[in-house]
Amino acid sequence: MKFKFKIILVNLGLVMLSAYAQAEPLAYVPNEKDGTVSVIDTATDKVVRTLPKKGKFGKKIQAVAMDPSGEKLYVVVRDKNAVAVVNLKSGLQEKLVKVGDEPEGIDISPDGNTLAACLEEENAISFVDIKTAKLVHTAKTQGKNPEHCVFSPDNKWLLASNEESGNVDVVDLTTHQSVHLIQSTKHPRGIGFSPDGKLAYIANEAANLVEIVSVGDWKVLEKIPVGLRSNGVKVNQDGSRVYISNGGDHNVMVIDAQAKKVIATIPVGQRPWNMALTPDGKKLYVANGRSGSVSVIDTVKNEKITDISVGKFPWGVVIH
Repeated sequence: MKFKFKIILVNLGLVMLSAYAQAEPLAYVPNEKDGTVSVIDTATDKVVRTLPKKGKFGKKIQAVAMDPSGEKLYVVVRDKNAVAVVNLKSGLQEKLVKVGDEPEGIDISPDGNTLAACLEEENAISFVDIKTAKLVHTAKTQGKNPEHCVFSPDNKWLLASNEESGNVDVVDLTTHQSVHLIQSTKHPRGIGFSPDGKLAYIANEAANLVEIVSVGDWKVLEKIPVGLRSNGVKVNQDGSRVYISNGGDHNVMVIDAQAKKVIATIPVGQRPWNMALTPDGKKLYVANGRSGSVSVIDTVKNEKITDISVGKFPWGVVIH
C-alpha cells in the first residue's frame, strides 16, 4: 500500500510539473526575411515551434501582435499589404486581412477589440475589428511614413511615429482622427507608455535620445541621451524601468524612470530592435535583426542570460 501511494505521489508530481511547464509563456518572433515566426519557450529559452505549420506567411513579414486570449497571433505580411490571422492551436493561417499600402507596425487595443496597423506609404492608420477580422476605419496621418502604432493604456489615444517627417501623430480614438503632432528631435521610432498612461517615451533614432512626453498636452518634458540609433522602447509593468535598444551600439540601456537617467548598459546582438518582457517582468527578450537571434536579459541583474538563434532578420518579440 505504501509503495502504491508513493507511485501515485510521484505521478501526481510529474503531472504538476508538466502543467507548470506548459503554463510558462511563449515568445513569438517574426523573421522578416524567412516569412516565418519562431516560437520560444521562455522556461527553457529554446525554439519549440515554427509558424506557419507549413510554408511561410509571405516574402516579408514584420510586426506581430497577440490576441488577449492567447488563441490567435496577428502577423504583418508586408508584401501582401495585409495582416495574417494565425490560429495558434493549429499553427495555420485562418484569414488574411487587407489593411492598406505597406503596413509595418501593429498593436492591439487594451480592451482587445481593435488592431491598428501603420501604413508607411499610405500615410495612414488602419483599424481592424478583432471579432470580425474586418477593416472598419482608416485615419490619415498628418506626418509622413508612420511606422510604429501604440495604444495608450486607457484606450483614448493612438500614437504613430513618422519616420520621414520626424514627428508623432496623436490619434483621438473616439473620432479616429489625428488631432495633434508631437515634434520630435529626429527620426522617432519606438514608443512606450507608462502604465498609468501619463507619459510616453519616444526613441529618436537619428538623435540618439529618448524623449519623455506628457500625455494630454503632448509636451516634451525631458530628453535623455542614450546609445547610437536608439529605436526600440519597452516600459516594465510598474513603470520603474524603461528599456531602450540601440541599433548602432548593439546594446540595451536601462533607464531609471524616477531618476530619468541610464543605470545599466547590456551588450546584445547586432541591430537590436523591438523587445518584450515576460509577464513577471524578470526577463526581457530582444530581437537582433542582423544577428538572426534573440537575446535574453535578466532584468534583476541587468545581465544577458543567453542568445537564441531564430530566423533571418527577426523584427521583434511578443510574449503570451
